[in-house]
Amino acid sequence: MANISAKDVKELREKTGVGMMECKKALVEADGDMDKAIDFLRERGLAAAQKKASRIAAEGVVLPYYDKAAKKGVVVEVNSETDFVAKNEKFMNFVEGVAKTILATDPADVEVLKEAKFDGTDRTVTETLNDLVLAIGENMKVRRFERMEGIVSTYIHAGGSVGVMVGFDVADEAKADTAEFEAMGKNVAMQIAAMSPAYLDQASVPADVVEHEKSILAAQMKEDPKMASKPEQVLAKIAEGKMGKYYKENCLVEQEFVRGDIFQGSVKGYVDSVAKELGTEIKCNGFIRMMKGDGLEKREENFAEEIAKQING
Repeated sequence: MANISAKDVKELREKTGVGMMECKKALVEADGDMDKAIDFLRERGLAAAQKKASRIAAEGVVLPYYDKAAKKGVVVEVNSETDFVAKNEKFMNFVEGVAKTILATDPADVEVLKEAKFDGTDRTVTETLNDLVLAIGENMKVRRFERMEGIVSTYIHAGGSVGVMVGFDVADEAKADTAEFEAMGKNVAMQIAAMSPAYLDQASVPADVVEHEKSILAAQMKEDPKMASKPEQVLAKIAEGKMGKYYKENCLVEQEFVRGDIFQGSVKGYVDSVAKELGTEIKCNGFIRMMKGDGLEKREENFAEEIAKQING
């Protein structure tokens, strides 16, 4: 049997929101396999779809930057040691300069970006960053970036904790310069920030993900005494029907629009209503949602020790 650590239990709890003892039991059943443990909990109706850990410890900022004239955009994350530095004007100027450098030089990755000439200077991004580290006295690094092209709307949440960029196909591109389109684009970007959709639409969901979700639904129904006696093929058909809920929760255009004060219905319905108002056709074609520090964690020995005491004591 795998050795189940307090850290494993903590990670599973953060990903599922399920209590510690249930998480420990799931990990034991799954022989320490995190993905199998998540499925174990979901099959028993104890956890929703896998969530990213909510305890984000890394500081810094995520900045979405769009060059409207060039129709090019980028979302970039630059990390710092403290939140205080992330509010520093020099730091923010550097982050914006990094975004402009990415759009100007089109680097393949962060390593290539480091050697590119920083926006408007003869010094590299690395040299410019080192100057800033010396001036501020805190370690910083450019962590990642993603780009989009075309007609794009952006949204930055809570001073850079989440950055969003969403792209649109607009039949009459002149309508993208209107106040109505600008408001719509920002609202959709805010939706992405708030609801964190995993996919754009049903067609974007990989086939293996669909089959996996159906198997979870079928397993859940087997746990229900009223459903357990039904034939496998009947359960499979019911599971397929229940996938509608999964799509509404995980696909942007099918999610319920959060600004119910201005539109009641799906995100697609909201976009279509604005398109009709403007006399054109508008379609979401993709998005980027980047959360500051996502996947990074500081050391939390005391928290892990507390969990260990509760599990073993």
